[in-house]
Amino acid sequence: MEEERLARLGKRSATQADLDENFQTSKSQRTDAADSQELRNAAPVLKVQEQAANALDLPFAKGAFRRTWARGYPRTGDDIKIEEVLQKEQLQLAVLSSFQWDEEWLLSKIDCRRTKMVLVAYAANDAEKAVIRSNAPAGLIRFCFPPMHGGYMHSKLQILKYEGYLRLVVPSGNLVPYDWGETGVLENMVFLIDLPRYETQQTTAGTETLFGKELRRFLTALGIGEKLVKSLDNYDFSETSRYGFVHTISGSHANDSWQHTGYCGLGNTARSLGLATDYPVDVDYVASSLGSLNHGYLTAIYNACQGDSGMKEYEARQSKSTRSKAGRSGPSGSRTITAEAVDLQHHFRIYFPTEKTVSSSRGGRSAAGTICMQEKWWKSSTFPRELLRDCESTRTGLLLHSKAIFVRERACNGAVWAYMGSANLSESAWGRLVKDRESGTAKLSCRNWECGVLVAVGRTAGCADSGTRRGADQGAQTLERARAQTHMGRGGKEGDEENPQHQHRRQRHQGESPGFDEAFGTTMPIPMKVPAGLYTSDESAASRPWFFMKAD
Repeated sequence: MEEERLARLGKRSATQADLDENFQTSKSQRTDAADSQELRNAAPVLKVQEQAANALDLPFAKGAFRRTWARGYPRTGDDIKIEEVLQKEQLQLAVLSSFQWDEEWLLSKIDCRRTKMVLVAYAANDAEKAVIRSNAPAGLIRFCFPPMHGGYMHSKLQILKYEGYLRLVVPSGNLVPYDWGETGVLENMVFLIDLPRYETQQTTAGTETLFGKELRRFLTALGIGEKLVKSLDNYDFSETSRYGFVHTISGSHANDSWQHTGYCGLGNTARSLGLATDYPVDVDYVASSLGSLNHGYLTAIYNACQGDSGMKEYEARQSKSTRSKAGRSGPSGSRTITAEAVDLQHHFRIYFPTEKTVSSSRGGRSAAGTICMQEKWWKSSTFPRELLRDCESTRTGLLLHSKAIFVRERACNGAVWAYMGSANLSESAWGRLVKDRESGTAKLSCRNWECGVLVAVGRTAGCADSGTRRGADQGAQTLERARAQTHMGRGGKEGDEENPQHQHRRQRHQGESPGFDEAFGTTMPIPMKVPAGLYTSDESAASRPWFFMKAD
């Protein structure tokens, strides 16, 4: 699935960036005296009108989410072009990350006479690094190759330096024309925030935000250079306080480090922003790639969306491993419905396009090369088919390459938040908390490099009633049937009363969280149509996923 796609697409780009090395500058370029020495060394500064940081009219001073512009579709005010992101006429330094690259296209968007570039890219070995270096224009580009541990550099982070401010950009798309709407067949999402430069030297003591702390952790792990990371201290991160920078760092993370990355980091970020809850939450996950999923792994993701560190599912899994595995699976070929599965079925929806949606899209099947799922996983008896919903863009005809999580707490004054970034729904993207064989303690194993942004949207306006929310999922009756089947599967008979534990669980689930528009409409564009159609069991083109790879 995702691994095969990434292996095929990701052999483009670059080398270890020596950010301490002086770049040559022309006499027509001057150095901004207030900038740090490391940024002076890394990038020439344009001769532009000086402005105090507090006098700048920053387009994204508070941070904003946008969808990418798409050719052939009207501008809506919530979309953005790559040219509007980069602002090539003012861009001094660009640190760019991508899994997939179109070098010629990228160089048409940046003026290399004015802008120095550092590209953070994937290379499996030294030979690939050498090839990438040889393909780059001499003296114009530096490269950073993060350490790899069997995965891929899937992050798309951009750090853009201008006179007086720094722009941080977190897209879901790569640096290729179709991911930025130029072919009019794919849609992505983007987060942008502009950070003003301090007028005088500042210290981070007392002013560092959670977002800034985790961004620095991620950049340090990438190996991008200590001085460049330190130079972030020259910029005011205070407006990032409502956001969390969520990342996955490739490798094995033991001791306390596992708490900061992968799905463990997602849960801890939600908790740090005051979004943790013991009440049920509704989770709607938009993905362009699905891994080999099962209810156990999705429970860990669900718990993270409640603000759990990862230990809840880990401890339950360790406890299960000491018990008999009899009863885990039903009769041959059947799909057993467990209490865990029923809970997820009521609260977790995964948006991924059907074969029919892909085939009938504007670009057709040829536009879906980066939308990935393997048929063999779909056919697995443990794959959570009942959670899938068809994924159709609100801009009819486009396919979504976006990755987003929408979370709504089912409680009075409940928390509402969202994530947008590079992470698809897979173990490669979010990692897996496992038991270390030597120490016997928990460690997080991660394959990919990923990053995204979590935003606290607010609180629900009031207590949910027992009715169905606007835009409720079409699978309500299916859920009730599943509960009945679960009860009967445990020895109950039709018409029997529920036991108190099941009744309590059902009663807690009676309330409904607010609909998408009222919860997220003013904060983040909602990319998919809701409510979305359920996948059914007839295996028609409208009832099976788009498969990147067919089963043997």
